[in-house]
Amino acid sequence: MAQQQAAKEAIPLMTPFRMGQFELAHRVVLAPMARFRSYGNVPQPHAAVYYSQRATRGGLLIAEATGVSATAQGYPHTPGIWTPEQVEAWRPVVDAVHRKGALFFCQILHVGRVSTTGNNPDGQAPISSTDKPISPNAEPGKVYSKPRRLRAEEIPGIVDDFRRAARNAITAGFDGVEIHGAHGYLLEQFMKDGTNDRTDGYGGGLENRCRFAVEVVGAVVGEVGAGRVGMRLSPFTEFMECADSDPVALGSYMVRQLNKHEGFLYCHMVEPRLSYNGMFAADDRRRVPHGLLPFRKIFHGTFIAAGAYNLEEGNEVVASGYTDLVAYGRLFLANPDLPRRFELGAPLNKYDRSTFYTQDPVIGYTDYPFLEDDHDEPPVHA
Repeated sequence: MAQQQAAKEAIPLMTPFRMGQFELAHRVVLAPMARFRSYGNVPQPHAAVYYSQRATRGGLLIAEATGVSATAQGYPHTPGIWTPEQVEAWRPVVDAVHRKGALFFCQILHVGRVSTTGNNPDGQAPISSTDKPISPNAEPGKVYSKPRRLRAEEIPGIVDDFRRAARNAITAGFDGVEIHGAHGYLLEQFMKDGTNDRTDGYGGGLENRCRFAVEVVGAVVGEVGAGRVGMRLSPFTEFMECADSDPVALGSYMVRQLNKHEGFLYCHMVEPRLSYNGMFAADDRRRVPHGLLPFRKIFHGTFIAAGAYNLEEGNEVVASGYTDLVAYGRLFLANPDLPRRFELGAPLNKYDRSTFYTQDPVIGYTDYPFLEDDHDEPPVHA
């Protein structure tokens, strides 16, 4: 037993870590990933299977992006957390994860202009910082509707949607929430100068562009407490034509705003190398060694790095102190027992891209095999 423990501790990713009030047994985090299996925007029973398969005692799971309101949806069958029905549907999913001894955070978002009139109540236009539409070239085969620029007096209502969603997440049993401020969605549409062309108090200079996101953070922290809140940021990425001319200044400013909330739990940041062309993928042409280090040095809480990491890279960045935790997406999707495989140095299942965003409740979702010697949680085929 002592030899096994020593071997485990020799793997940086498998060492314990204290994240605020929470004790983690290892550093491998399930990244938030859209799975498109919440029919009618309501979490389904098969989600309990999916997430509990990937839960380990002392592990951290971040749920797929979850809409804060009826105007927040941009894709089919993505979950929400703005209605009592959705809150109740999340409860058994959260309970299944907690029975395995894992922590579960709900990522809350508004997609903004990454949507269509068909996804909005009464065929309304999507809302954004701008009225500039996403071009047809942004995502192959996808056409987004022309957005409507939010009026300044409407913004407090959207801030309140995030606040209520955070409260609903805690009511559903989640341990905390992650504010989605990345990947070209609404908060980032305001933050980045490539999409924010406003001339009011929410546009222009860096402070004004970040004002909306800062207000959301303040409202969520005020509702559930800083120790239960994290935020995901992607200052370098250009998803959905959402780019900034000075990503280091943007990321640094936002991290400093998070620091203003004593005990703010974590900052989850995306490496520069992660690019998007219909699918998220690593792009070595965009590789920036230690690209997140400026933000890591500034932030006071737990730091999570994401961006196509493998086992070796994950161990390296944890051992060097570049990050505290590493979020894994595709590898965790295809390997429900990923921490165990990392611990044992076992081979990994290959992921199937063609089933990432389908609606099947089993195929490409709960049918990826576990290690043959792991008898505690067999694959689910029903």
